[in-house]
Amino acid sequence: MKKFLVLLVLFALPIIAYMFFASGQNNFAKLPVLTPEVKDVSKFESLDGEPISLEDKISIVAFFGKDLDNLKGNTFNLDQKILEKYYEFKDFQFVVVLPQEAREEAEKFKEEFSGISETEKWEFIFGTSAQVEEVFESFNTPHQLNNTYTPYVFIVDKDLNLRGRDEDEDFGKVYGYDSRSVAELSDKMNDDVKVILAEYRLALKKNNAERKNN
Repeated sequence: MKKFLVLLVLFALPIIAYMFFASGQNNFAKLPVLTPEVKDVSKFESLDGEPISLEDKISIVAFFGKDLDNLKGNTFNLDQKILEKYYEFKDFQFVVVLPQEAREEAEKFKEEFSGISETEKWEFIFGTSAQVEEVFESFNTPHQLNNTYTPYVFIVDKDLNLRGRDEDEDFGKVYGYDSRSVAELSDKMNDDVKVILAEYRLALKKNNAERKNN
């Protein structure tokens, strides 16, 4: 009986993982690149002093400005509907790009939410308003940054490409996802994060298989 259960688990887990990622609308198709080679954030300062980069990570990038209320509401929505599902992936990160003036509020916010979320997985980075604007402008989206704030969050791949949708049934092109909309996060963004994670997992398996054959 024990052997049967072990075999069942060994066979069932890959199938469950496959079904989880396959539930994405694009079913393992690559998530389109909308803007290649966005600007990295390696010159920004982080809360703990450690350098943060978008390169070699799948990143959810947010620009939440100086208003603590925006930071709280938008981040909480993201954490509940997107982030908590994917924290286990070591190459996945949540990066909040903020002006230097927001450092104290960000520290308080992270401490306040540490009891109800995995805030150690959140990366808050700080630069001048001009630096924040420069990174945002490199994304080349139709969205506007209002005093270093936008409610839209973005998916950036390991090669610094902005990913999104180029033929969405509601919006046409989707460069970013409105963090104020629980429905949009649960539906469109969750689906797209599944797709890009599946894409990289399949690429990793392929590379490993090729190494074994060589």
